Amino acid sequence: MKLKLCVAGATGNVGRGLVAAIRKSDDLELVGAVSRTFKGQNLGTVLGIPELQLTVSETAAEALAAPTHVLIDYTKPDVVKRHTLEAIDRGVHVVIGTSGLTNEDYAEIDERAQAAKIGVLAAGNFAITAVLMQRFALLAAKFVPAWEIIEYSGPGKPDAPSGTARELAFRLAQVREPHVQHPIAETQGLRECRGGTVNGSQIHSVRLPGFSSSCEVILGTPGEKLTIRHDSINATDPYVGGTLLAARKVSGLVGLVRGLDSILEF
Repeated sequence: MKLKLCVAGATGNVGRGLVAAIRKSDDLELVGAVSRTFKGQNLGTVLGIPELQLTVSETAAEALAAPTHVLIDYTKPDVVKRHTLEAIDRGVHVVIGTSGLTNEDYAEIDERAQAAKIGVLAAGNFAITAVLMQRFALLAAKFVPAWEIIEYSGPGKPDAPSGTARELAFRLAQVREPHVQHPIAETQGLRECRGGTVNGSQIHSVRLPGFSSSCEVILGTPGEKLTIRHDSINATDPYVGGTLLAARKVSGLVGLVRGLDSILEF
């Protein structure tokens, strides 16, 4: 039996790549698509795939009326939490690719998913090289006591910091608190120039044309420093494989799990 998937954000950059990959797969079936912009239209017409016949839904609740195993969400920060909770309430597992959720949001999602015995996998970045960047940073943090994070995206990205940077800060906090020689709160001049504090890590967000998505962590100790950086050159391809891997694995989880590396073997 094929795994039935619904893609929220099916007409976005990553969504389009997911639709194409699902159609080529032998074990996956696209049964739902969500896009407020193209609601009521045929997805195949919108994406230029004449043989694809699937009506685009305006909401996740509408799309999930069809039997669905997994909802994949690549939408916007203001709707992803609602989509996730709606899916959980319907007994549908969820893969979250949308950034912007807070630790408090994740806690609420985990509580709801635990109660329903539903799996939710959220990752700030589903690219394999981004997962490796994170894993290397966690290893380095065991030996280097101080670090800061810089993340870069195009000017249209509405949320800051990025999901990749948020996830990295969250995971680094599981290793240790970074050493800060001069307290951030005692900064002379503009406190904002020291970035935002997320789970103890300072994060600096850059929004400029010319960037797709990049994230680096700079670790320092007296006399030396280490920079670990991930760059997405293509806005779609790096995320598709990791997202579909998560979709295939998420039904084996209960509650919220953060990070693609949680289902990878290292």
